[in-house]
Amino acid sequence: MPIFMDRHDVSETVTAEIVAQLHQQDLKIQDQFGCRGLTYWFDDKRKTAFCLVEAPAKKAIAKMHQFAHGEVPNKIIEVDAHIVESFLGRIEDPQKAKDNSLNIINDPAFRAVMVIGLRSVAKKPKDPGLKSSFFNYSQEILNLLKVYEGTTVKKTENYYLVSFKSVTKAVHAAIDIRSVFHDLRNQLISENIILKIGLSAGAPVTEKKLFFEDTIKLAERMCKAIKGEIVVSSEVKELYNSENSKTSTNGENLFSLTPADENFLTLLMDYTESFWFNTNLKVDDLSKPVGCSKSQLYRKMISLTGKSPNTFIKEYRLNEALALLNKNNRNISEVAYETGFTSPSYFSKCFQKKYGYLPSHYFASKARSPAI
Repeated sequence: MPIFMDRHDVSETVTAEIVAQLHQQDLKIQDQFGCRGLTYWFDDKRKTAFCLVEAPAKKAIAKMHQFAHGEVPNKIIEVDAHIVESFLGRIEDPQKAKDNSLNIINDPAFRAVMVIGLRSVAKKPKDPGLKSSFFNYSQEILNLLKVYEGTTVKKTENYYLVSFKSVTKAVHAAIDIRSVFHDLRNQLISENIILKIGLSAGAPVTEKKLFFEDTIKLAERMCKAIKGEIVVSSEVKELYNSENSKTSTNGENLFSLTPADENFLTLLMDYTESFWFNTNLKVDDLSKPVGCSKSQLYRKMISLTGKSPNTFIKEYRLNEALALLNKNNRNISEVAYETGFTSPSYFSKCFQKKYGYLPSHYFASKARSPAI
């Protein structure tokens, strides 16, 4: 049977003991609805509860809750048990909680989420030791994540998705990862290596369809669009400062967003991700979706991304083109037109200016040395 997680937004008077009582009422009648309650999380600070239930369908869970105690979920989504365990650390009740007759679990599902992006595009022939250097750096990242109790949810050669219970540990991990990265880059001066770390925080179930969807998307977009090596959301900054009253994120060279910045980024990326491949896309087209004038758009994008709207669109397309070239299943002309460039020649000119290679030479360099 599929596994679902639901979200209950509860009143200020609800306690961990009350949630445990409601959970026990579910377990008593769950068989009538073909359900099996696995565990739950309760966040007393934010007054949210999340139930993990094996069930034939969402309706069965809603009916079970309605019949047991009348507390119908605000949202139910289907989840992958392995992903839940990676983010939240368990998919069953913790053993220590079972010593209590009510099985009280005062464990919030709120998490800090880190996205690490690492790119290398050589402007000169690659150093033969580059791949081993990046392998060593990857091991350093994993070691640091372990030290700061971060759980790696997903990992590729140039992407890490990590979950932290502690916002403070997530921030300190990011700072140390950047420090190690700088040591590596100093050894590889000939390489154009870019590190980006995005830190956001949130709950596993929101109004979206996917697990931690809002939180992951914000961290990824901060990595992709916002200037600075370490970018933190407004909530991460607020939580870090509240947990560390004598220090703040201001002295750590972190680029932090405001809620207004995050809203702007969301509107900008929603539109860009939908239309970036359209050759007719113009700067004026961006103004309306983000709700500002052309001049305001320019100032805001320079402030947040370090790029003008024109440059932002062009570099977004070039990054997508690079991803397509790395797949080796399209020729240069196909990539140029698929990524919104008006001609292969203009695409090649832009590609060479940004990466130091013509696209045709990039293919050749990939054949000589494995991509990082």
